[in-house]
Amino acid sequence: MSSNLYNEEPLEWIVEPDQAGERVDKFVTDSIEDAGVSRTQVQEWIKAGAVQVDGKVAKANVKVLEDNKVSLLIPEPEDAAIVPEAIPLEVIYEDSDVIVINKPRGMVVHPAPGHSSGTLVNALMYHCKDLSGINGMIRPGIVHRIDKDTTGLLMAAKNDLAHVSLAEQLKEHTVTRKYIALVHGNLPHDQGTIDAPIGRDQNDRKLFTVTERNSRHAVTHFVVLERLGDYTIVELQLETGRTHQIRVHMKYIGHPLAGDPVYGRNKNIALKGQALHAAIIGFTHPRSGERLQFEVPLPADFEHVLNSLRLR
Repeated sequence: MSSNLYNEEPLEWIVEPDQAGERVDKFVTDSIEDAGVSRTQVQEWIKAGAVQVDGKVAKANVKVLEDNKVSLLIPEPEDAAIVPEAIPLEVIYEDSDVIVINKPRGMVVHPAPGHSSGTLVNALMYHCKDLSGINGMIRPGIVHRIDKDTTGLLMAAKNDLAHVSLAEQLKEHTVTRKYIALVHGNLPHDQGTIDAPIGRDQNDRKLFTVTERNSRHAVTHFVVLERLGDYTIVELQLETGRTHQIRVHMKYIGHPLAGDPVYGRNKNIALKGQALHAAIIGFTHPRSGERLQFEVPLPADFEHVLNSLRLR
């Protein structure tokens, strides 16, 4: 992503053969996916006339053709209309550019239908006072997400310089993101790589699945840490960062996450949600260039489940 975001140079892409026929709002959203920008935000930019196809202002439902030149000139951000809330945060690191949070289970990252308050963004707006405006009114500062019931480390940008840098590192796969998960079954290999594209489930648009149709490249590396009978503890490292990537990939290889209410099996464990913890995050500081890495232990409920399984 270009660092010239506002009223200088537009972001530009040429439509590839496999992208022909997509709606322009989807095309732009996918093109800047690693920056964590939502399709709703892209549609707002389109309404504002910020997206052009071959030099002509586009509407959201226009379908792109092979070799079309699509451009986006991101408007100046509006003040984020998020209500700051005094929600306690476990801050692992903070300076004038970035903040790293250990997110608890059950906290939604940003406001969405059904979750207008109580989110990490509401808490960050109260705690920080200053967050990048690249994601507009709904997701200030957010460069990547973890699911509501996934615990662990998440970084946010406190200004646009930091946002662009962190988003670029995510795009270039230079951010270290390691997770600990408890999965069903006994994995046959001690380590491996899952390289399988992920897209929307055609039968349920709220879900994701491994598919060749309208999908995005997705790669997850895994290492077995411990075998516990019918379960396995694994460390997973994201190479890409697709929505629900770990949950979808582990289901795909026949070892879904324990406790996953969407992609898992009907076996109860003492967790409200999937057994997935973002344990390690590492990145290059956007201003100093220093390499930073942080690690947090498993939450108590996750550790309790593992100890129970060890005693069986």
